[in-house]
Amino acid sequence: MLIQLTLRKVKALAMKKSDIILLSLSLIAAFGLGGYLIGRSIEKFRNEDRTILVKGFVEREVKADLAVWSISCRAASNDLVEGAKRIEQDLRKIVDFLISKGISREEIINREIRVNDRLANEYGGYDNVNFRYVIVKVLQVRSTNVDRVQEVSRLTDELVRAGVVISKNDYTNNLQYYFTKLNEIKPQMLTEATQNAKEAAITFANESGVKLGKLKRASQGLFSIVDRDQSLQGGDAYADINADIMKKVRVVISVEYSIK
Repeated sequence: MLIQLTLRKVKALAMKKSDIILLSLSLIAAFGLGGYLIGRSIEKFRNEDRTILVKGFVEREVKADLAVWSISCRAASNDLVEGAKRIEQDLRKIVDFLISKGISREEIINREIRVNDRLANEYGGYDNVNFRYVIVKVLQVRSTNVDRVQEVSRLTDELVRAGVVISKNDYTNNLQYYFTKLNEIKPQMLTEATQNAKEAAITFANESGVKLGKLKRASQGLFSIVDRDQSLQGGDAYADINADIMKKVRVVISVEYSIK
């Protein structure tokens, strides 16, 4: 009887040891598989995380297609009515001059009239003025014939000889040129910028001993239009804006590729 009990205990202990060994082997296998999968995941993550960011730049020279010319005439008088009549006379001379030089009446726009009563100035400082009223009338020429407007703007000395006082704005250029057809050249410029970016990425990949992968993302920068002369000056903050009939259109895009 005692011998049978002892045999049963031995068998039970043997079974427990085999179960422990089996459980240990299972845990080892599970940890090994888990470590393998984690290693593969990290390797895949690192491979997919290898990217290159390049920029593509395109610049194009274009000619303005819209001219806006503000012409101001000025009259000083102690009699407001008399000053207004002089302004009207000068205004007719300016319009006749423009039409005679090929500017159409539809391209001439009447703008504001300004009257400065020096004696009514709340800040004072005009006690010894010769004329009480200063009247300024503004005309605007708005035309797509930029060459004609540019040519006529150089002939205003004829108005001066006719007794018309032409005022110049101290803060902005009286004649400004604009390029309004950006949408017509946008697609081609973006294509060129993208191609330039890809060529830069290929060059980098070849020099680095890696292979260029797929395009991951691309972001377009803003288009900028600056005067050609301003471009040569490096963007001088004090340069006249829109004073040049020739423009520079620029765009920069950022492109990201994966590398292998």
